[in-house]
Amino acid sequence: QLRKAKLRVEKAIKEKKIFAVQGPYPIIRRLLRARGWVERKLPRHGKQPKQQPSNQKKRQVEKRASGGGGGELGEAVLKPRGGAQPSLGTTEPLHHPWPRNKKNKGDGEDGDKEQCNEDSEDIHNLMSFLVQDQVPNFLWTIRLSAIDQELLQRIEVVNRYPRLHALCTKVGAWKPQGGGHRGGGIQQGLTSFSKQEGLCQSLQNLSWFEQIDLNTFFPRCYRLGIMEEQEAFIEDFRLTAARSLLKLALEKAGDRPVGTEQPPKSDTMPGDHVSHPMPSTARPGSLLYPHLVEEALEVCEQHLGVLGHQDIDRKTPSPCRTCIAWDRFLQEYYHVAHDGAKLVLSREQREQCQDVLQRLGEQLPQLGIEGSLNVWILKPSAKSRGRGKAGGSMRHTHPHGEGIPPSLCCPGIVCATRLEEVLELSRSCKAPSARVSEWVVQKYVEQPLTIFNTKFDIRQWFVVTDWKPLTVWFYRDCYLRFCSQPFSLRCLEPARHLCNVSVQKRYKTPQPDPRVPPDKIWSNKEFQAHLARLGRADAWQRVMVPGMKAAILNALRCAQDQVGSRKGSFELFGADFVIGEDCQPWLLEINSCPTMSPSSAVTRRLCANVQRDTLRLVLDRKDNPTCPIGAFELLFKEVGGGRGLGPATPQALRTPTPPCVSLQAAVPTCLHVGLNLMVEGYSLKKP
Repeated sequence: QLRKAKLRVEKAIKEKKIFAVQGPYPIIRRLLRARGWVERKLPRHGKQPKQQPSNQKKRQVEKRASGGGGGELGEAVLKPRGGAQPSLGTTEPLHHPWPRNKKNKGDGEDGDKEQCNEDSEDIHNLMSFLVQDQVPNFLWTIRLSAIDQELLQRIEVVNRYPRLHALCTKVGAWKPQGGGHRGGGIQQGLTSFSKQEGLCQSLQNLSWFEQIDLNTFFPRCYRLGIMEEQEAFIEDFRLTAARSLLKLALEKAGDRPVGTEQPPKSDTMPGDHVSHPMPSTARPGSLLYPHLVEEALEVCEQHLGVLGHQDIDRKTPSPCRTCIAWDRFLQEYYHVAHDGAKLVLSREQREQCQDVLQRLGEQLPQLGIEGSLNVWILKPSAKSRGRGKAGGSMRHTHPHGEGIPPSLCCPGIVCATRLEEVLELSRSCKAPSARVSEWVVQKYVEQPLTIFNTKFDIRQWFVVTDWKPLTVWFYRDCYLRFCSQPFSLRCLEPARHLCNVSVQKRYKTPQPDPRVPPDKIWSNKEFQAHLARLGRADAWQRVMVPGMKAAILNALRCAQDQVGSRKGSFELFGADFVIGEDCQPWLLEINSCPTMSPSSAVTRRLCANVQRDTLRLVLDRKDNPTCPIGAFELLFKEVGGGRGLGPATPQALRTPTPPCVSLQAAVPTCLHVGLNLMVEGYSLKKP
């Protein structure tokens, strides 16, 4: 067996098939071993040591493995565990890559535990020891900082790019390290912007690259630590409250109060703090001042004037600063939206509300997702799976954070309906070494498409194989993640609003609707069948998929010049989308190192497939451009010297893959013209 191990090692070295895996990726390890690759194992913790084993120590191990000293290692090589004979085949298995004798519960959770039993693990340990002085030809890691940088520079193919701060809202699931200020690094090779705020900032530069309105695919987002953006958020919140009041007024039927829907029964977990209405000074059902609707109409009319550029060449202040007493207006709006206070409208006011909202809809692409309760979502940075600074999941606070234990004062993702809630929470959660700008607030999609009255989101994979020229591959398969309770804006709890599997698994109560899958996961094929039953069979291919492709490409264009490009690198990303009632997709975030741990039969199959197809794409296609690459299709390839954009060249596409998305229609082309431009000057006075 030692001789066979040596022969396999020599062959792997000659064919440049030495690999290393760091992180929870047993499928990658299994697939590479099946291809004849030999693993150079990395330590469980800490960086790879630079010192390699001496020849004397290597000879000792070889002697033990040969059975010369009756060592346990040699005995294990001769007698593999379970009596199974080692498989020396190098072809990739075409069947399901997960071992059939493993239970679902632990699949994919331990990256250091080999899932493959074709060969004895001791043989792999021996071969790994024999290649400890070899530089891996391929590295799959969850974070670059775990790898010795001197070694990293010599590895040919790596599954990560450095400096993803401008693209990813989440980079892995690892605790940030290093400085907390802008410019400091949280990981070696990454910057402190590898956080929630990274995508929010980079997409603000979209207008320099494409003639596309950011608000058509990305919900409005603000960094609370940047004073200008905090002021912009406050103004946005007020304007949205005025529009929401008009919607509430139109929802009213007769003289019945608006907003008196009873919240559904709560399904909170211990430690969850659910947002409750502020104490009202008005009794439920009591009339408010009649000028409330008139003030909302006045604000919206002035906003329309600003949107129509009627304020040019005039010293017209923002409608949020001069129109009304906003503190009073917001308190009265809260009474209507959350406390059940009445609104009585005249016929003329109703017609005015309808007219104003119609004109606003022509100017504001996100009016349709706003709803009438003005819900916003507050996200901490550098966290994943809904976790916050205290390590908790999605939580909701009482107004002003009152009554929250100190250990929970910095929650994870928080939904809020009051301006003071957002501002107070962002201030109260600021640690001595942290910045308020590590929090971003984003408009919550209040009117999502639901399935069986349950919210869901979509995890969509894509791979970048080069940044210069930008080359993007879109994965045709994806999956849906369901919440565990019916959707309702009257109860802002995680079970109804946060689709993360790691959050939903905390809620053990059965889904009221038996049509929702027990594991809360659907494949895109199941979703398409559901759409067909609703008579919307073409919505997936005509609206959702093109929208997701365009949003991903827009995000990549904005981040292209800020990501560390490295020849030989590639990266698999996971983009999360929520679908609006009109079937338009809305990009929520982009994740580097998306989880590959299966939580259901669907994700077990799809996660294994995407890893298999990624290896085909980055390894096989180098030598054979027409080789099968599974469910990947070329979305976009930059041509023309790396700056001019155009559709992918025909030879880049494999048959029978359909051509990549038409950029002339979805994403118009233009030249890079720079970022963060500033104009300086002074006024001229007539003599």
